[in-house]
Amino acid sequence: MRVDFVTKEYPPHIYGGAGVHITELVKVLRSRIDARVHAFGEPVSEQGTFGYQVPQELTSANGALQTMGVDLMIAQALDGSDLVHSHTWYANFAGHVGSMLHGIPHVVTAHSLEPLRPWKREQLGGGYELSSYIERTAYLGAKRVIAVSHGMRNDILRSYPDLDPSRVEVVYNGIDANKWQPVNDPDTVRELGVDPDRRSVIFVGRITRQKGLPYFLRAARELPSDVQLVLCAGAPDTKEIQQEVEDLVAELAQKRSGVIWIPEHLPQPKLAALLTQADLFVCPSIYEPLGIVNLEAMACGAPVIGTATGGIPEVVVAGETGWLVPIDQVQDGSGVPIDEDKFVSDWAQALNQALSSSQLESFGEAGRERAKQEFSWESIATRTIEVYQRALED
Repeated sequence: MRVDFVTKEYPPHIYGGAGVHITELVKVLRSRIDARVHAFGEPVSEQGTFGYQVPQELTSANGALQTMGVDLMIAQALDGSDLVHSHTWYANFAGHVGSMLHGIPHVVTAHSLEPLRPWKREQLGGGYELSSYIERTAYLGAKRVIAVSHGMRNDILRSYPDLDPSRVEVVYNGIDANKWQPVNDPDTVRELGVDPDRRSVIFVGRITRQKGLPYFLRAARELPSDVQLVLCAGAPDTKEIQQEVEDLVAELAQKRSGVIWIPEHLPQPKLAALLTQADLFVCPSIYEPLGIVNLEAMACGAPVIGTATGGIPEVVVAGETGWLVPIDQVQDGSGVPIDEDKFVSDWAQALNQALSSSQLESFGEAGRERAKQEFSWESIATRTIEVYQRALED
């Protein structure tokens, strides 16, 4: 079986969970099937992997049009494939067009949903209407849609009520627990500006509305003074949210020591060292289909506190591997809290409860065991091939 994967992200250009997902999935699947990768960007030196750059005529166009230009080149290159598997709206257009052009099934993995990210208008302008059109068309035309959590499946069916529920299946994201494991490296931690002898709380993620970083920074005002805040946060969606985060970080830094902001994308060993050292990992997202970052933290032995939304409760088991913060959300697609002050207050209370708990170490150990047992890429690859077989049989 030849399966062609289409993705915007692939090494060396990874900035989010979708890129991690396809990288690890393809790595396992290549021992079982003929797996080829079509990625945005310059060609890479990996057999069966091809890179595509924006056509010169579109280099100054809206970002959504640039994406469509790349996708059309990829669609042509899918000739000879048995099935195309696309990841995120950036790749969905190539999968949908390629499916029609070559008469092959199209499988989509949903890592996020455009209707639930209306703030993307800030970044894409009119391109958001194009990205929304592409995603809807691809989902309705796909043989199978893979949701990365049951919460995500519910979101898909709510966002696209015309979609046949029998074609929407759940296959979790995964984690390589051999790669992500506790790393006791205080020297690296010090080099990154963190004192390994002080308590620390760590956030890892892009600076985007869905990650909820501003809410966490407001809640962090209530943390004990000895607790360090480690923010591995970069790739802002807009200048506005970048400025908001900068202002909140500056305010915290004026009132407390140990506010460390690392904007660059850290190599995995350094990030693992920070996660291992941390007393608590935070995931304040208001939209999170699953959250690979939570799995990475758990695999490194860090207890997790996250918002009880999306797929997070399917990863973080409250009272066993961490804590969940409740949220009542506006049902207009934005996911923002109905009462932002209450959400921030609940986060502050949960943070202090977690940091004063005697179960931090045991929760961290239970989290690593859960990541190893329930989210291995080998089992996820098996489940994905089963989805392919059903798509081919339709």
